[in-house]
Amino acid sequence: MNILITGASGFVGQKLIQHLHQMECFGLTVLSRRIVNTLPHEIKQLIDEDMFSVQWSDKTDVVIHLAGRAHILNEQTTDPLSEFRKVNVEGTLQLARQALDKKVKRFIFMSSIGVNGSVTLQQPFTEDALPQPHADYAVSKLEAEEELKKLFAGTDTELVIIRPPLVYAAHAPGNFARLLKLVATNLPLPFAGTNNKRSFVALENLVDFIQVCIEHPHAANQTFLVADQTGISTRELVQHLKQGMGKKAHFIYIPQPLMKLGAACVGKSKLYEQLFESLEIDASKAQKLLGWTAPLSTQQAMRQAGQNYLKMKE
Repeated sequence: MNILITGASGFVGQKLIQHLHQMECFGLTVLSRRIVNTLPHEIKQLIDEDMFSVQWSDKTDVVIHLAGRAHILNEQTTDPLSEFRKVNVEGTLQLARQALDKKVKRFIFMSSIGVNGSVTLQQPFTEDALPQPHADYAVSKLEAEEELKKLFAGTDTELVIIRPPLVYAAHAPGNFARLLKLVATNLPLPFAGTNNKRSFVALENLVDFIQVCIEHPHAANQTFLVADQTGISTRELVQHLKQGMGKKAHFIYIPQPLMKLGAACVGKSKLYEQLFESLEIDASKAQKLLGWTAPLSTQQAMRQAGQNYLKMKE
């Protein structure tokens, strides 16, 4: 089976390519904006700054589309949504039209749990929940999903949409990297009274799920929310990371209304939401329809992330 993967230089892309290459049953071609020097030489690399206009082999069976414009911490553009749409909607459709022309059997699109929303209040998110994206990034992902469904409707190309929450590992970028750095210190953290519930997905678990979606017949034309088996509080998250680092967790109590007010005063309301609010996922559809269970438990993967983080810093 021949697979084309976009986003080869990304956090998820590198791990997925490594995983599939080790299986020795897939022919891999990767599409990226620059050469990825860490890839095995037998993997074909297609380089294009635009990335979605380069021509690729007619013998491609599956496209796994991981590339996209993600969250920008220090956004400079005056119209962020327009920039997200250029890459995440228009670029995705450009790639998808090529897939359709080349009669690709399956197109796997990496979306985001942000499509469902940013907070759960009473019930976990499911695939049937009404989408409620709050960020420009999530809006663009939802629009891409909808356009892909229209494009592939009534064709022989099957569409699989995957919406993961935050993907973590010791070398994760963004917010998880900042959290690891903070947890590695001996500072007491303000999570003593935190009883939220958040779902995450370990990098190894997400890659395993993508592999299942490559060939499983019941994945065709389905949307999946994918996550580790159990959600955890921010307090528990820190405890697992600390255990992996061989450290003891120290917490202090600060009333959450006070934390929320303080975060708002310094323009960090989004950070408060991510640390203190709940975002829980019901990923049972993947188990029921595909028979998939996460290879690593949340506790195992979090402790492993903490342990590997310290090794990276040695």
